[in-house]
Amino acid sequence: MTNFYENEFKFWSENICVAGADEAGRGPLAGPVVAAAVIFTPGCIIDGVGDSKKLTPKKRDFLYEEITSLSDWAVGIVDVDIIESINILNASRLAFARAVKGLSKKPDMLLADYITGLDIDVPYKAIVKGDAAVYSIAAASIIAKVTRDRIMEEYDAVYPEYGFKQHKGYGTKAHGLAIKQYGPCPIHRRTFLKNLLK
Repeated sequence: MTNFYENEFKFWSENICVAGADEAGRGPLAGPVVAAAVIFTPGCIIDGVGDSKKLTPKKRDFLYEEITSLSDWAVGIVDVDIIESINILNASRLAFARAVKGLSKKPDMLLADYITGLDIDVPYKAIVKGDAAVYSIAAASIIAKVTRDRIMEEYDAVYPEYGFKQHKGYGTKAHGLAIKQYGPCPIHRRTFLKNLLK
């Protein structure tokens, strides 16, 4: 096995319950930020799990079903109104905390894609580029990404003029043009749009 599984094997061998966590949606101009936390049964290895950004949507959807059927998992969702009131970093921290709290079992240790200042009652380690380096974080990144993408596809049906199904709220050229043509909608992060709307 590669170093990708090293953290899990270490904790599993010591009978320590370890969770991985990651978020999706810190950078978009619209929509929520979503974090996920995952606990695998020791020895549970799902082939193909990796950094969600490097997987195709079809592969992510397949792995999402595998991961959610074989793990204890939870998501934390923080909507635009809270993002606007406490800023995106604090909203991301809140999403992580909600995901960890939502797990059916409290982990002994949390491995998180790099973020500091989490308000959780679990020891945690923030790992730089953790979604590419740690198995359980990569699994959490897939759950967070698929969950958020599905939310944005639902919003596309409500606000079809913005193309959320295609860009998921990120700052593409087409999205920027739509905002300039129609103005922001209720799920846009207006603090993110200051320069665009000048």
